[in-house]
Amino acid sequence: MTATRPSIRLQDKWLEYLLPLIKDEGWTERAATQSAREAGIGSEEKALAAPDGVKDLIERFFDRAEEDMLAALEAEDLRELRTHEKVAAGIKAWLYALEPHREAVKKASARGFAPWNAPAAARRTWKTADAIWLAAGDTAEDYNRETKRALLSATLPTTVLYWLDNDYEEDELDAFIESRLKGAMKLGQWGSKFARPGLEFLDRLRGRTSS
Repeated sequence: MTATRPSIRLQDKWLEYLLPLIKDEGWTERAATQSAREAGIGSEEKALAAPDGVKDLIERFFDRAEEDMLAALEAEDLRELRTHEKVAAGIKAWLYALEPHREAVKKASARGFAPWNAPAAARRTWKTADAIWLAAGDTAEDYNRETKRALLSATLPTTVLYWLDNDYEEDELDAFIESRLKGAMKLGQWGSKFARPGLEFLDRLRGRTSS
C-alpha cells in the first residue's frame, strides 16, 4: 500500500473543516484561515499543505472525487459493458463522488477554478478524462488516445452544468450522458478522417528525422 504524502494528509484534514464553510463563505482565504485554525493546522503546515493557498485545496478537492470515482469503478464488474457504457459509468461515478459537495462545486465554478472553466485548470479536465478512459480499459497510444480524451474533456463541462442546474431522475441523467457521448463519438469519427492522415504523416517525418 502506497503511503500518503504528509501534504496530502494535511490537505484532507484541512478540507474536513473547510468544506462545511463553503456554502456561506465560498472558496475564500478567510474560510481557509478559519478552517485551518479549527483543524489545528499551523502556519508551517499550511505552507506545506497548500503553498498556493485555496487553489491547492480546490485541486485536492477534485483529486479526491477522482480517487473516489476510480475506487467505485474498481468495485464494479464492467467487463460485459461496451466501451461507451464504461465511459458513462465513469462519468456517473465521478458525479456521484461530487454529489455530497454540490455547493463546493458551484462555488469553485464561480471562482473560475473549476476544471471546466479556468484555462489554467484544463489539465484537470484532461486528467479526469484520462482516468475515465483508463478505467474503461483504453490502452491506445496513438492519436486515438489524444482524440478520445479531448472529446471527453469537451463533454464533461456540459454534463456537469446539467448535473448542477437540473432536478432529474437517474434515467434522465443517464440519457443526457448517453446523448453527449454519442455526439462526441460522431464528432470523433468525422474528425479522425482528417486528423489521422496528418498525424501519420507527421509520425513518418519524425521517423525520418531521427534516423
